[in-house]
Amino acid sequence: MTTTSAPDEPPSVAMTDEAYGALRASAALWVGTSVLITNQRGQILLQRVSYRPTCLLPGGAVDTGESPAQGAARELEEELGVRASVTRGLAVDWVSPAGRTTPSTMKFPGELLHVFDGGVWDEDQIASIRPAPGEIEDIEFVEPADLPGLMSPGDARRALCALRARTNGTGAVLLEDGKPLVPTLLDRVNAFTRHRATHHWPWHEGPLPAGIPVRQCWGWLFAADGRVLVLLDPANGAACLPGGAPEPQDHGLLGYLPDEHHSGGSCARVRMAATLTNVGPSRPDPATGQTYVRALATPEQVIELFDWGSSAADQLTAVHRARARLRLPRAIRQPLTLVTGDEVLR
Repeated sequence: MTTTSAPDEPPSVAMTDEAYGALRASAALWVGTSVLITNQRGQILLQRVSYRPTCLLPGGAVDTGESPAQGAARELEEELGVRASVTRGLAVDWVSPAGRTTPSTMKFPGELLHVFDGGVWDEDQIASIRPAPGEIEDIEFVEPADLPGLMSPGDARRALCALRARTNGTGAVLLEDGKPLVPTLLDRVNAFTRHRATHHWPWHEGPLPAGIPVRQCWGWLFAADGRVLVLLDPANGAACLPGGAPEPQDHGLLGYLPDEHHSGGSCARVRMAATLTNVGPSRPDPATGQTYVRALATPEQVIELFDWGSSAADQLTAVHRARARLRLPRAIRQPLTLVTGDEVLR
């Protein structure tokens, strides 16, 4: 780097401490911090604030001498009345001067915004929230797909990227104006931008009682590393497990979900378990005509792509029992992996 200590000096790599400090101060940025918190259904906590028309994640500006993680913990206590340790980063976003609409008098220099993982809060933690009077007008947990309608465009992009980073489980992602420098598969299919499938039916492990019609059969299909195959809509990331209408030769029953409100009358939605051996080229779904993006994910990641309510934990337990019976390892969380076809998965 060639620099000068004063305008009339020739370029040099040497600078006085005072000149170097002045140069760095002239390039100073704002620093902000926020926290992504979800409930046990995977809905995101948003705040309605008195000073903005759009909603925000908990957070704010980082104070002088404060680290972003310390600022995130302080903001949780100030805004929600909750003391919590904040250590795991999900995203760091460079918001350029052109990336935010601000009054010219503000002279916005750009900002580095950190998003931390606040974890999954249970009912007791949510009940302990005490919104700061005069600042936080209300809090609510919302479906991820609703973020673009409730937040500013940049804030929504950042929050969704942070949620995808949490699902991928590989640490914080780098963003520029809310867009990832290196998009993952979940980013490329715009995961969480469509409402997740909601199946709030009780889980029943074991055989289906006689006389109950089956309307749907989905499979937990395991690769050799313990991950399972999941199908994603290429436009909005909406997920489903492989399957469809039941076939006479279906076997490997895992359990079922009773659907009492089906338009055709009460029925069951069956779940199977089996081992994948190989996957051929992708073809359009015969029922919908849709050609899905196929991916491998851990069972836990699959659960996060749906809104299955309290029964999700019971189904997940049954899935892992089936995996153990198939003598497969418990999969390590990693970014969802694209399955293109012709892979040998055994």
